[in-house]
Amino acid sequence: MRRALRRARDGATLDVAEAAVLLAARGEALDELLTVAGRVRDAGLADAGRPGVVTYSRNVFIPLTRLCRDRCHYCTFATVPHRLPAAFLERDEVLEIARAGAAAGCKEALFTLGDRPEDRWPAAKEWLDARGYDSTLDYVRACAIAVLEETGLLPHLNPGVLSWEELTRLKPVAASMGMMLETTAERLWSEKGGPHYGSPDKEPAVRLRAITDAGRVGVPYTTGILIGIGENRAERADSLFAIRAAARAHNHIQEVIVQNFRAKPDTAMARMPDAELEDLAATIAVSRLVLGPKMRLQAPPNLVGEEYALMLRAGIDDWGGVSPVTLDHVSPEMPWPALESLASHTEAAGFQLRERLTAYPRFVRAGSPWIDTRLHAHVAALADPSTGLANPEAAVVGRPWQEPDGGFASTGRVDLHTEIDTEGRTDDRRTDFDSVYGDWDALREELAAVRSPASRRSEHTESALSAPERLDADVRAGLTLAASDPAALLDPAHEAAAMAVLTSDGVALAELCRLADAVRADVVGEPVSYVVNRNINFSNVCYVGCRFCAFAQRERDADAFRLSLDEVGDRAAEAAWDGASEVCMQGGIDPALPVTFYADLVRAVHKAVPGMHVHAFSPMEIVSASAKAGVSIREWLTELRDAGLGSIPGTAAEILDDEIRWILTKGKLPAAQWIEVVSTAHELGIRSSSTMMYGHVDEPRHWLGHLRTLASIQDRTGGFTEFVPLPFVHHNAPIYLAGLARPGPTERDNRAVHAFARLALHGRIPHIQCSWVKLGDELAADILRGGADDMGGTLMEETISRMAGSENGSARSVAELTAIAQAAGRPVLQRTTTYTGTPAPLTPTRPRPLPLAPA
Repeated sequence: MRRALRRARDGATLDVAEAAVLLAARGEALDELLTVAGRVRDAGLADAGRPGVVTYSRNVFIPLTRLCRDRCHYCTFATVPHRLPAAFLERDEVLEIARAGAAAGCKEALFTLGDRPEDRWPAAKEWLDARGYDSTLDYVRACAIAVLEETGLLPHLNPGVLSWEELTRLKPVAASMGMMLETTAERLWSEKGGPHYGSPDKEPAVRLRAITDAGRVGVPYTTGILIGIGENRAERADSLFAIRAAARAHNHIQEVIVQNFRAKPDTAMARMPDAELEDLAATIAVSRLVLGPKMRLQAPPNLVGEEYALMLRAGIDDWGGVSPVTLDHVSPEMPWPALESLASHTEAAGFQLRERLTAYPRFVRAGSPWIDTRLHAHVAALADPSTGLANPEAAVVGRPWQEPDGGFASTGRVDLHTEIDTEGRTDDRRTDFDSVYGDWDALREELAAVRSPASRRSEHTESALSAPERLDADVRAGLTLAASDPAALLDPAHEAAAMAVLTSDGVALAELCRLADAVRADVVGEPVSYVVNRNINFSNVCYVGCRFCAFAQRERDADAFRLSLDEVGDRAAEAAWDGASEVCMQGGIDPALPVTFYADLVRAVHKAVPGMHVHAFSPMEIVSASAKAGVSIREWLTELRDAGLGSIPGTAAEILDDEIRWILTKGKLPAAQWIEVVSTAHELGIRSSSTMMYGHVDEPRHWLGHLRTLASIQDRTGGFTEFVPLPFVHHNAPIYLAGLARPGPTERDNRAVHAFARLALHGRIPHIQCSWVKLGDELAADILRGGADDMGGTLMEETISRMAGSENGSARSVAELTAIAQAAGRPVLQRTTTYTGTPAPLTPTRPRPLPLAPA
């Protein structure tokens, strides 16, 4: 204890064992612990620009449903259908509570409800069905919109465990969300008699995943621990460190609640002793030391008796939500303190009590990406712009919740597609480089944990992907298999042989490429195909935070742009006059784009050029837009197809292994979601390409797994037209500039990936494409001699790779593509997007622009 206190006093970083020791502090040791924690809290408040200010949120508690599929042994909030007048509050009842709150000056509507009650209770499903809702979350979303529009209160949603897609769907209607972690002690969930036994949503790993996914989506998030439910001190400390890890990785946790267990009658834990308030104070103090000065720390004021001063000494800086209107429906036996009394207790301890919004000031002041565009006006109406706290004079009235207006003009650096080859980008990195992508040090630790021993041994070599230790017999077996049954390389039974040839070099690699080229000749013949197309990036405004991407810009950045529908139509017409049969359209996940914009883009192209093939929208764009629209992926894709969408690019795949995806990207869709989007597209008759970006923080084992995933999808749907390996372009990529990623794949890697893909995907995906924009002409020609049969498109403009630092230009003429093919000793063939039929000349509906005469 003395050593741990000394280290805490000296500002040393505590480990889990030291934190567990300090949780036992009592007497003089506790006094010293509280003093140290209070100093840390005070430093954090001073750094935030509000020294001595303790906050709270004036709210109303909306118990949307008290039905739940879980069976927590201490809970009286969750009940059974026959004890309730109805399974859910009606919409009018929700609004009645919210209106009363608005009249009392409240600014937050706290939605609390059980987890997915329709999965357990037929009465819940019947209630939802009768009112046209597919799920509890659909109803939550509808009620949140009603509260925003009818009352002006800002929803804070506590619907329990949510997936990445569900969080994405609810973010546009909530200024913040939350869920208590409670504990990481798995035995309390898995062992019979434990407080969480029989509760699927209380599995610690499930809850941690949901908390982390909230960070990936960019949700201001509240979490916390519940003490005194049977956990030991080591488990309690571990819970705090788990929260700290999530907060460091994504910077999204706005507050941590330290809540003490209070026994309730008519529960399985009614005879358990309440958590002692000294234990609560020690836990708050340790939480402050572990989580640091920037974390906002809360203790519910109705659960601490008269010990307000003790909790403030321990290091809290927030009292949470306090309602002058409604009960605490989770602990109804514990009334809220009157706000005047709470202010008096706070002032007696030397602090000033100030009201905040449901989202904390740093999120309010930042706006995007934390607060959805559709909520900007609602939040701004209630916030003090100088502090980000609540404006006590604000009028709490309903305001429209609607999509951004789609009728905007082109803005920003709209000529970036041409200037990127002449003037270049404005800077190599964003000014928020050190915060927008998460904590780089935490990411470095995560990467170290997932790397294989072979990769760690070879980290100082040229490639960092040297062949792992293997016997020559494995190489021979792999080459023999490649010659006799190439698709069997993806069979897990042949993993050693597959890895051996995938990581081979020298003579073995040359033989692999020869075999791949022979298969290519047999499957598609000699011609090297290409499509005359134009890339149109309609916006580069994006806040997802992909760590490999140098294309994304904030709205105020010098290189940011958006294109109007007319501008897109003009560029499509220009492409058609130059012989294009396809436009490929992708953009950032721009919060200002209305969900109608995507279908309107497709229609704008067809209006400008009837018959133009529209190859558009990555799976990330599709899932984000469908979630914002509140419809299923299938419904969204059907609308796009009916608008004239021809096919989708299989980009946003990167590596289809979440262990690598969550290092590469902060908020991009999980692998399972990508698979769902492309599979659904194929089922609807919308074909797609398939891709893999490699040469960053990945390893050959990830390449093999990725190809297996693509093969599995193709076996089910048959919808992939080609496979496009995409070498990582490192120069301006944030993850490279931060020192985590390699400088792209080596020439060996590029040759091996293309050749192996040709063999392993044999009989499934007939076309293997090489990307001249990433490889360059000379290496592209070499790869055409090793299994590839396609060069992609002329592009006409290419901004994404060029922003990342690609040095191979933005366009290739047909003559230049022909020269690449001839260097490989092959003829060329112009193709369509889907490799079927012959491209036909298209006639735009608008006149061809006249060339400018020399001055």
